[in-house]
Amino acid sequence: MKGLVTLLIWLLVSTTACTQYNKDVVVAIQPLGTIPQTQIDLVKAAIDSVYGLPVKVLPTKPPFEAAYTPLKGNRYRADSTIAILKRTRPDSVDYIIGLTNFDICITKYAADGSIKKPEHKYTDFGIFGLGYRPGPSCVVSTFRFGSFDTEVAKSRLAKVCVHELGHNFGLPHCPDKKCVMTDAVETIATVDNAELRLCDKCRAKLDMD
Repeated sequence: MKGLVTLLIWLLVSTTACTQYNKDVVVAIQPLGTIPQTQIDLVKAAIDSVYGLPVKVLPTKPPFEAAYTPLKGNRYRADSTIAILKRTRPDSVDYIIGLTNFDICITKYAADGSIKKPEHKYTDFGIFGLGYRPGPSCVVSTFRFGSFDTEVAKSRLAKVCVHELGHNFGLPHCPDKKCVMTDAVETIATVDNAELRLCDKCRAKLDMD
């Protein structure tokens, strides 16, 4: 079952402070592979609900060949994907979310810079999403969300997209376990326990109030 290894890294690619958010920014979804319209509409609604931003949908592209890795099954490197999205983002778009149903992964490192042990697990570590903090691009995969016949899978997609876009705006992980910006710490239950909202402190960091 795809969801057996439902371990999520909401990785901070950089540590620059807020804020990159304002009501005039343009956000776009870049489908990478065939994404059902219902899922695209769900993401658009979630971003509008939390950030008050409309979302454009770009023409579908296949997953980036340069990000492909054959290890542990057919996966695509999330770090390579967001770098390509950053480089190829249309000039008319401020932020771009790559949305895919293909599995994505990163390499997870220990504090000393070595690959986290055991290496066979963390060299190509499957994740839900990854985004620059701050930066113009992120990627979210539905591969590990479970069946979209369930509300749980839909909720996961909405939360992870809002979370990764929050990193793009400069938000760090939040200690409030109900805030959508909480760190999942490799536990899917943490994602499910979070709510589709920013806490007051995160909203203040984005100057939303």
